[in-house]
Amino acid sequence: MFSFCSDPSSLDGAKWLACYLTTGKHMAFYGSFITVMVLLLVTAPAALLFGFAGAMAARSRFLPLRWFGKSYTAIVRGVPDIAFFLFFVIALDQAFEYLRHKIKCPDWDMPVRQGNDFVVCPQAKLPLSSSPQWVHETYGFLIAVLTFAIVFGAFAANVLYGAMRAVPKNQLETAEAYGMSRRQTFWRILVPQMWLYALPGLSNLWMILIKATPLLFLLGVEDIVYWARELGGSKTSAYSYPHPDWRLWYFLALLVFYLSLTRLSEIVLGRLTKRLSHGQATIGGERQRRAPA
Repeated sequence: MFSFCSDPSSLDGAKWLACYLTTGKHMAFYGSFITVMVLLLVTAPAALLFGFAGAMAARSRFLPLRWFGKSYTAIVRGVPDIAFFLFFVIALDQAFEYLRHKIKCPDWDMPVRQGNDFVVCPQAKLPLSSSPQWVHETYGFLIAVLTFAIVFGAFAANVLYGAMRAVPKNQLETAEAYGMSRRQTFWRILVPQMWLYALPGLSNLWMILIKATPLLFLLGVEDIVYWARELGGSKTSAYSYPHPDWRLWYFLALLVFYLSLTRLSEIVLGRLTKRLSHGQATIGGERQRRAPA
């Protein structure tokens, strides 16, 4: 980045550090922070969508749909996250390629399973081998988002299902007595009130999601933990900026980042809880009512 960085062997002190912190690998390290934040901002609403759909399915009157909703939450919550991330992503990727294989190569006469290999026609590969690098990286990131959304959606479904059951039944019965249909009662009475009961569980789930972002490396995404380990480790003479083992300092930087992010989340979620509790017949609402004006 700087003109004086052309010859690393002639640098020392602040100039050496300035050049070291602006190498291409460090730029990738800084960019990985954005990757983590984008993952959180995209995965959170996606997981909430999966969770809401799962909760609705679990309370459905249609028995097969109810079984599907409860099975989804039970199976995903019961499988260790690391096992799910290791095997589900491979199965999901192969499922996408298999469907494309059936559509694009109907005349393919070779078996897809060849020993331990999964072989599809070149046109069905995701992404195509001729695609640029950014397409491969984007595809891997989208697979990561979908996997995170499915996993944390199951936990969100359990939270939302409990929140729906926590809404007082007499309010639902009153709405139906006033002539509201089941659909109107659900959307106008149940859904607006359930968020207050769901927020503590969803807040914890958000914190767990933040702590789970280092699992990105299992999905082939170069995240901040990957780069901290790579850049902090001692390098050989082939590396332009050799240094001792600095992993402690890199991981301390990650500690500050994660603690700052969780603290900011606590402040925002606390204010949101206070706002939703206003006028509600809950402990938080009662505390606000008794507070001096």
